[in-house]
Amino acid sequence: MFKKITALIIGTVMFTLLLMGCSKSNKITIGSKDFTENKILAEMMAQLIENNSDIKVQRKINMGGTFVCFQALKKGQIDLYPEYTGTGLTAQLKQPVQTDPDRVYEIVSKEFEKKFNIKWLKPVGFNNTYALAVKREVASKYKMESVSDLAKYSKNLVFGGEHEFFNREDGYNGMIKTYNLKFKSTAKMDVSLKYQAIGQGKMDVTDAFTTDGQLKALNLKVLKDDKNFFPPYYAAPIVRDAALKKYLQLEKLLNRLAGTINNETMQELNYKVDNQKQSISKVAGDFLKKKGLIK
Repeated sequence: MFKKITALIIGTVMFTLLLMGCSKSNKITIGSKDFTENKILAEMMAQLIENNSDIKVQRKINMGGTFVCFQALKKGQIDLYPEYTGTGLTAQLKQPVQTDPDRVYEIVSKEFEKKFNIKWLKPVGFNNTYALAVKREVASKYKMESVSDLAKYSKNLVFGGEHEFFNREDGYNGMIKTYNLKFKSTAKMDVSLKYQAIGQGKMDVTDAFTTDGQLKALNLKVLKDDKNFFPPYYAAPIVRDAALKKYLQLEKLLNRLAGTINNETMQELNYKVDNQKQSISKVAGDFLKKKGLIK
């Protein structure tokens, strides 16, 4: 009798441990960079998985910059995070800037698979690249729609931007050359002061990312890059092959985000977090519900 009870107890313990092991292994880890947009995208991916599968999600939101997230992905410390095609091309593959979005996606998809065993899933839709933004009254006064329009009047205007923009291959110097811009004066500053300065009327034109929430907050006009100078930065999930093999439904599930977010929508989502102070979880969840991707 004692042996039967002992065997029963041991069997129960082993079964419990087995269940715990299964539960623990049935988990995916999602990371993100340290800025609002990337955190929103990571949270969307987390909620999409949680609400449409039995996979448990561990969040590592706000990890740091590109280098930190990519190293964690390669080492298997996270399974996926949102990345941008232009970043993949220049920062991770160390290849020169290209402006054809389809070609850039083709290169990063092929090379990441070959070098890192990491797959680029389908882009979610928006292109968070650099752009030039001007005050509405300036755009109205000079009837500006494109950067070429700006070139006709740039000698009357002050340009200001963050230090990095002046030091990038796809930044200030290349832009000036491509569009033959000649500003009245320029100012370099910390990125946190850029929108404050243009909002206070201390400058007329600044560099921006096309999905910045501050563009909406300050009602700035984004000029069309009509010569396609700025490279493409389309956002997409990048995932370790090992995770895709383990969870066969994962790729199809995440690809449900493909093409659902345009620049204006992403700008609005960033605005809700940065300016209206809504939580990232709420903003991500509300968007997914609106699109019918979760209940």
